[in-house]
Amino acid sequence: MGSFGIWVLAIFLIVQSGYGFYLPGSYPHKHVVGDPLSVKVNSLTSIDTEMPFSYYSLPFCKPAEGIKDSAENLGELLMGDRIENSPYSFKMYTNETQIFLCQSDKLSADDFKLLKERIDEMYQVNLILDNLPAIRYAMKEGYMLRWTGYPVGVKFQDVYYVFNHLKFKVLVHKYEETNMASVMGTGDAGDVILGGGKGGSDVPGYMVVGFEVAPCSVMHEGNLVKNLKMYDQYPSPIKCETTTVSMPIKEGEPIAFTYEVAFEESDIKWPSRWDAYLKMEGSKVHWFSILNSLMVITFLAGIVLVIFLRTVRRDLTRYEELDKESQAQMNEELSGWKLVVGDVFRAPSHPALLCIMVGDGVQILGMGIVTILFAALGFMSPASRGTLITGMLFFYMILGIAAGYVAVRLWRTISFGDHKGWASVAWKAACFFPGIAFLILTTLNFLLWGSHSTGAIPFSLFVILLLLWFCISVPLTLIGGYFGAKAPHIEYPVRTNQIPREIPAQKYPSWLLVLGAGTLPFGTLFIELFFIMSSIWMGRVYYVFGFLLVVMILLVVVCAEVSLVLTYMHLCVEDWKWWWKSFFASGSVAIYIFLYSINYLIFDLKSLSGPVSATLYLGYSLFMVLAIMLATGTIGFLSSFWFVHYLFSSVKLD
Repeated sequence: MGSFGIWVLAIFLIVQSGYGFYLPGSYPHKHVVGDPLSVKVNSLTSIDTEMPFSYYSLPFCKPAEGIKDSAENLGELLMGDRIENSPYSFKMYTNETQIFLCQSDKLSADDFKLLKERIDEMYQVNLILDNLPAIRYAMKEGYMLRWTGYPVGVKFQDVYYVFNHLKFKVLVHKYEETNMASVMGTGDAGDVILGGGKGGSDVPGYMVVGFEVAPCSVMHEGNLVKNLKMYDQYPSPIKCETTTVSMPIKEGEPIAFTYEVAFEESDIKWPSRWDAYLKMEGSKVHWFSILNSLMVITFLAGIVLVIFLRTVRRDLTRYEELDKESQAQMNEELSGWKLVVGDVFRAPSHPALLCIMVGDGVQILGMGIVTILFAALGFMSPASRGTLITGMLFFYMILGIAAGYVAVRLWRTISFGDHKGWASVAWKAACFFPGIAFLILTTLNFLLWGSHSTGAIPFSLFVILLLLWFCISVPLTLIGGYFGAKAPHIEYPVRTNQIPREIPAQKYPSWLLVLGAGTLPFGTLFIELFFIMSSIWMGRVYYVFGFLLVVMILLVVVCAEVSLVLTYMHLCVEDWKWWWKSFFASGSVAIYIFLYSINYLIFDLKSLSGPVSATLYLGYSLFMVLAIMLATGTIGFLSSFWFVHYLFSSVKLD
């Protein structure tokens, strides 16, 4: 088996070396001088509203050949991306200035009002060239700031100005690999342009490695643009100064749009072209705090584990060393966990719900780990838009088998091997989490539809998601349930008494301890959570999946340990109702994450405007928190179940 694995790895590496270790869906694209380059537009976005809108919802220039959607995957559509063609067109390594694009129609009252709204809400225009988003640089207090995209306009002294002249800079790198095919696709089949027919390597080829934009507000003279057609030369020089604005928008007046482009040869190699986007945060400052957090938590977890193992081992060793007579005497004076031997495996309240939640938790946890692992290996980079969401959906559906298997096998274990009702449990496991998610997302979708946002899931996609759920996810969960019903149930090591034992009065409410236990897993997570929240809501690129994988593994370990310790503490005070408590001991981390997301809304997303935006934010946060609760709760429950089974099978009590 080992030699087979080595062969598979060797073949994989050979195949990968043929592709030069490029990220899936984003291969180098060679262009010769004069080749046409097309700029695409994505949705307008704002961190003030979190609602994307179509680029052509504003009175911008439309391409002569009409608006066409680019090939999009499921993930892009779910993220609200709408990538379309644009009228901006360049020729490779050909500098052009004063290019006239178009003059809009006279601004109607509605267009004028909409433009003002979009400027007030700080909407950004997002352009894409060869899969690279346009980046904008600006100096502020001696620091170089970078943004993706540029603002629609600006408000200055109660007057609204629009950015109607764009100064593009395209960084190119000379193509060096003559042994490779002259052109490779970028994922859009229509974009593959064969570079030169002179043997490929004779003609110097270039690759796009950077795309910068500087927006300007320029006043164009109306009589000069009257007879100009698209891509004509503007008759007088255009002064593009990013520090001044001079094109105010007025109702009943048109806006003229122009642009210029300059090409610059760069030392940046093609595989490094995303570095500029990934360095957008001063993330090095946070690396130390992440490492510090990991070290503290690992140390804490180590102490917990050592104390815990010593206590249990000492109890067991002391008991096993006694002779039978002493054991019989000790049984009469038993204290702590040994007293609940006849009740520890008594079925919990709402057993079917517990089985369903654990099954769904296994599915979500598996999806999270597999997705982060693939992302850490570079298969879901920011260069491949939408692959992360598509991958998550795919893995979630496939892992329906695991959800059905775990839910049904646990159900049969609680029912002492009874097959009755397994199909109902499997069916409910297939519908519980997706059903709640569907309810939340549909409600939020109605809000987005009402706002005409591109973030709204189109009806056709809704139908596709329903088909994926009922035609793939549900059958797979039922298949998993069937295997769970066929598998032998887990035998309990001790018998359960007919009459339940009375639980003595506790000094403090046990649920208080359960809720407090979530602080420890939250400690492993909260710094990474800031990065993830910034990525989702601030439009920043999240890329440290390697660290996220480490944090995820650490979270699993801490959740398991916290739940074990709490279950042991409950058993020691003769509280045998451990099933749900073990689930919520680690699952309670979700409460702290939700409180953190409210804190993030108040202090980091101060500018979030309007009740619709706040409702969207809280709705998505609730959805995320529910998934985290099921995943972390499942870790805690399964580790506690294993521990209780191990503990009571290690000691023989009559």
